[in-house]
Amino acid sequence: MESLIRGGTRWKRFAVVMVPSVAATAAIGVALGQGALAASFSVSGQQFKVKADSLHGEGFVQYGAIDVQHGGKPIPVAVSAFSTAEISGLCQSVVVPVPVFGDVTLKLGAGNGSKKVEAKNLYIDLDQLNADATFTNINIGVAAGDSKKGPGIKTGDQSDPGSFAQEADAADLTDVRQTAWATSAGTFKLSGLSMSVKKGSGAGYECF
Repeated sequence: MESLIRGGTRWKRFAVVMVPSVAATAAIGVALGQGALAASFSVSGQQFKVKADSLHGEGFVQYGAIDVQHGGKPIPVAVSAFSTAEISGLCQSVVVPVPVFGDVTLKLGAGNGSKKVEAKNLYIDLDQLNADATFTNINIGVAAGDSKKGPGIKTGDQSDPGSFAQEADAADLTDVRQTAWATSAGTFKLSGLSMSVKKGSGAGYECF
């Protein structure tokens, strides 16, 4: 009731609430395979994990898209985009298998204590997200290309402008855990940045 009074919508344990329709994803995949869409962004073969204590974003939109892995493999993703975002307690980790040497984990942290990570025109291409989430003035089912509340479809994204999307004036996420393929931003200020590279993977090496 509290979130309804505030004009927002709350979903406990939000887990990729916008999953693009199978038909739309398949259509984009076929078009990509036939060369109708240009693969302008090639992602690596490694997903990365992102953890955050909290994220406050203004101007939110989420839509379905296709990332293209090196070698041409299409990967369906949900793109979460924010016009501006502030993040507290950010952790990002990726495991890279190195021949002979074994797994190596690259881990970075930022935005701890009074410092926050700040981003503008932030896009996160993800396939799994868990968090507690509150959305203010949300519209669910808007056409992706007609969204007015976020930064819009990213230039070069393989996405159908008429496909399902959702938008909100603001989004507040806490206890964020997600796996992603790519992140991009107009500006990305990492206050209090720390980075480490260690041999090994799993608990104690990755963010979660």
